[in-house]
Amino acid sequence: MSDAKTLWSPGAAPDAQMLAYTVADDREVDTRLLRWDVIGSLGHAAGLAASELITKREYATMRRALRAALAAVRSGELTIGPEHEDGHSAVELWLTQHFGSVGERLHTGRSRNDQVATDMRLMLKDEVLDLHRRMIDLAGVLLAFAVRHRRALWPGYTHQRIAMPSSGGLWAAGYAEGLLDAADAVLGFWPRLDRSPLGSAAGYGVPLPLVREAAAKALGFAGVEQVVTSVQGSRGMLEAATLFWCGEAGHHAAKLSADVILYSSDEFGWLLLPHELSTGSSIMPQKRNPDLFELTRARAAALEGDLMTVLAVKGRLPGGYHRDFQLLKAPLFRGLDRTHEMLGMLTTAIPRLGVDIMRGRKALTGEVLATDEVMRRVREGTPFRRAYRDVAAAVKRGEPMPAISMEALFAARLSTGGIGNLPITDLKRRATDGRRWNAGMRRRLDRAITQLVEGPSS
Repeated sequence: MSDAKTLWSPGAAPDAQMLAYTVADDREVDTRLLRWDVIGSLGHAAGLAASELITKREYATMRRALRAALAAVRSGELTIGPEHEDGHSAVELWLTQHFGSVGERLHTGRSRNDQVATDMRLMLKDEVLDLHRRMIDLAGVLLAFAVRHRRALWPGYTHQRIAMPSSGGLWAAGYAEGLLDAADAVLGFWPRLDRSPLGSAAGYGVPLPLVREAAAKALGFAGVEQVVTSVQGSRGMLEAATLFWCGEAGHHAAKLSADVILYSSDEFGWLLLPHELSTGSSIMPQKRNPDLFELTRARAAALEGDLMTVLAVKGRLPGGYHRDFQLLKAPLFRGLDRTHEMLGMLTTAIPRLGVDIMRGRKALTGEVLATDEVMRRVREGTPFRRAYRDVAAAVKRGEPMPAISMEALFAARLSTGGIGNLPITDLKRRATDGRRWNAGMRRRLDRAITQLVEGPSS
């Protein structure tokens, strides 16, 4: 790479080994941000025009050039090659080669530091909205499963030992609520994503009369990051917040998958895994393996590793920009991709799981009904602790617990959230509210981008 291909070195050519070490895999990683880099530049150009730092004619030319650059990214003409230091230099050099001074003027009033922060926030807003919708979609198929199998009884477990009666409806509705909780957690960090970093430059602003709010509005942000030094201070925090949020969904995906693996095994058998969603053995012809659920469990673990990488890289740095931040991108992108894969696969798989109703009911014998017997005696007037001791003694003597009809079992569990009173309507309402919020945020982002990319040039 020659010195002319960097954006920062006006003197002697940098040491080749040093340059290779510092660039590392940034070219490959930046490919994911290339589209957002051009869109962010369109917003920056709008801000320059609103600040009267470029004329209307210059803005029209700059906008036309950036639209051509975006088309070149889409067609594969504009790529990050070995001759480029990163995605920013690839875009700027392409603009300079095709539109002359437009490329040279574009960087007015910004640094690569606020440029990449803008790219990341735009990309994250897009990704987070997609993942938020996928979380709600998975919750939706689980609620449908809960309705379909709400009366399919099977044992519930604590400490991996049979505890009390449960049901297919209770099992699925519980995971649906967990995923809706995870989806709702987006509201905790979305306002931070929704602030524009443009105009903060390298962390200390620029000595120009920038109207920062104009660029923010053009890009569909709700506002600006108020204090310029806080932009670099948030590097790593937003990545970590996003991955932690992904990890919340991963937590439920992993536990659900572990249940499916267990409940569809030969020893349990009340969940049925269809052949098309299982794999075989190279030596044992009878085997049908739950690989997709095992790999979901593993991806959730790897996602937590991505989060820990981000936390370790960002931690304990002083204020301002540091090149360490470059290494935040790869684990963030890996974590986002893993979350997309998990949510998409489970949304496909859950509706195709079968339920063996008779196998589940058959397992509801003996000690699993002990708590029901305690509560039956309590309803008849026996103090709880005495009823508990008496039933415990009966279990110890090996006495069978009285049988309970399915109707009586459901009727005894009519409190909100029990197997006889699943709050399906309330959970569906939460899903609808989440979709409505998502649609509003998506509309604002897409409208801003469409206006930049397709709207009038002046």
